[in-house]
Amino acid sequence: MENMVTDIRDEPQTDFTYCSGANTEVLKFGSCQLHSGHKLLFLIIPGNPGIVGFYRSFMQTLHSKFGYRHPVWAVSHAGHCVPPDSMDMVEDASFAAEGDVFGLNGQIEHKLAFLREHVPRETRLVLVGHSIGCYVILEMMKRDPDLKILKAVMLFPTIERMAQTPQGKVMTPVLCHMRYAAYLPLFLLSLLPDTLKSSLVKLVFGGIHSLDLSVLRPTVGLLSGDCAANAMYMGAQEMKKVLERDNLTITNNLEKLIFYHGSMDHWCPVQYYHDIKRDFPRGDIRLCEKGFRHAFVLDAGREVGRMVAEWIRGDLTNL
Repeated sequence: MENMVTDIRDEPQTDFTYCSGANTEVLKFGSCQLHSGHKLLFLIIPGNPGIVGFYRSFMQTLHSKFGYRHPVWAVSHAGHCVPPDSMDMVEDASFAAEGDVFGLNGQIEHKLAFLREHVPRETRLVLVGHSIGCYVILEMMKRDPDLKILKAVMLFPTIERMAQTPQGKVMTPVLCHMRYAAYLPLFLLSLLPDTLKSSLVKLVFGGIHSLDLSVLRPTVGLLSGDCAANAMYMGAQEMKKVLERDNLTITNNLEKLIFYHGSMDHWCPVQYYHDIKRDFPRGDIRLCEKGFRHAFVLDAGREVGRMVAEWIRGDLTNL
């Protein structure tokens, strides 16, 4: 019987909503609607592509590690998810275009709008960012300093000098100057049946020995065409706009922040870890010793989830 109860509590709900005029997917473990009695929410801000399904195992682990007491949600980036048949990618095309909702600044405002619309103001937050999601969190802290943030965990943070990283040097010309050339192949891929797309995804991921199979379906969704195009558009802006580290925002929130840098991360070289560690010697800044890849969700979501739970357990003792 206990296993049956655990299985039920581990089964998430997926909601689709319009936020900032754009289709948004929200993956929810635990309470699906929040009210003033909810003391705490874990909110995952994804990397790019911002597909919440990638984080399922990570979220499930966090949810269980705290005894299923606190809801764990992940909010997609605007336009990175395949809308259900009853919805369009955008609710109001002119509104979405005016706010550039698919761009980097628009995605930051999109997350702030989501909090205003779906989370009671008094609910405390544990924000977990991955990759560019960490930059988004720092911007959220800067733009709305009254957010009730208990902790912000920055996993494999891309918060500075992205175009100068080894991966950035490869991807900047692709994303900024050549991405339109990729739209036709993406469109042709989107026409393939899902079974064939799934086979292609398995082939691409074939070299990952301990692949988390829960990432296959979200990856197939990315091949819808529009989702990948929106992710590439956001990526192009990342290369142009993520330049200097926001030291002032980090200083103002240092006691709330935990940084976790990869030891072999081509999006955030180890030198960036040494630089931030030097500049913030009192900060909680950690270097991965387990060899996790930047895209940890592919094979280490559960392990990273257990690790994050241990880091913040002491901060949640009274909640």
